[in-house]
Amino acid sequence: MPHTVTIQSSGHQFTVNDGETVLAAALREGIVIAYGCRHGVCGTCKGRLVSGSVNYGIYQEHAMSEAEKGAGMALFCQAQPLTDLTIQCREIGSAVKGIQIKILPARVVKMQRAAPDVMLIDLKLPAHERLQFLAGQYIDLLLRAGTRRSFSMANAPHDDGVLQLHLRDYGGPFSQYVFGVMKEKDIIRFEGPFGTFFLREESSKPIVLLASGTGFAPIKAMVEHALHTGLTRPMTLYWGCRVRSDLYLHELAEGWHRAGKLRYVPVLSDAPASDRWTGRTGLVHRAVMEDFPDLSGHQVYACGAPLMVDAAHRDFTSKCGLAEDDFFADSFTPSAPTSG
Repeated sequence: MPHTVTIQSSGHQFTVNDGETVLAAALREGIVIAYGCRHGVCGTCKGRLVSGSVNYGIYQEHAMSEAEKGAGMALFCQAQPLTDLTIQCREIGSAVKGIQIKILPARVVKMQRAAPDVMLIDLKLPAHERLQFLAGQYIDLLLRAGTRRSFSMANAPHDDGVLQLHLRDYGGPFSQYVFGVMKEKDIIRFEGPFGTFFLREESSKPIVLLASGTGFAPIKAMVEHALHTGLTRPMTLYWGCRVRSDLYLHELAEGWHRAGKLRYVPVLSDAPASDRWTGRTGLVHRAVMEDFPDLSGHQVYACGAPLMVDAAHRDFTSKCGLAEDDFFADSFTPSAPTSG
């Protein structure tokens, strides 16, 4: 039977049908709560059960520990109500309301190998279609056998002639397809946009952008959107990679830096002598902490490897004074959970 969910802070109510998750029902009724992967992996949608009970679903332990579960927390992308609920969650404002999630075809119009294991893919929508989205959001590529792969859009909304995706070759079946089979003029289908990783433009706080690997994609979209709209808040971009070739759009970021648009700090964790690297080294989030020992009064947008995002969240909030509500993240997690 359907159950009613009430968000304690706003009083907003919505109905969850049998077999539906709290997140899916909220989005269906136009109420947007913070979320990322939708697979019980990233932990973005984690909130508190004030009253009522749920089936917790399948999720990875790093997204929600047993201690957190015992303390009344739940992942709303997986939780299905067993009773009426009252919840505490991070509710998103009006920015994403009215953005329609669509399933569309797209044509591959350009493939560029930006690094030995990174492919940039430009997708062209049908002439009569347009995708409204926020810089930082992602789409799901719809693959055979009902599988999906999530990729952030690397272009800003104003530059929507094509949708650009940045794909790393991890050696799996989809990577093998992209790097060995996919060709220009191929047609693929996708669904989106998804996610609540986007610039909070109503704030006046300085911005720290933190990327690892292809986590640069949505950060690139955010920067280009900020420059297009004339955002005047100070921005500092940290991009962490293993070796120099992993900084696959290094010249673009350096161009922003030279033009005075932002401060750019590339950081390599495992550069060989042959790279002749003279820049910053070590863990990228540690470089942020060295430069910003006090992050109170800032906003941080972090995207990339889960270990980096988790470490940044932990250390920035516990050691650098960053407010919990000023940390925004998109963790590049596996598409399916492995435990629960």
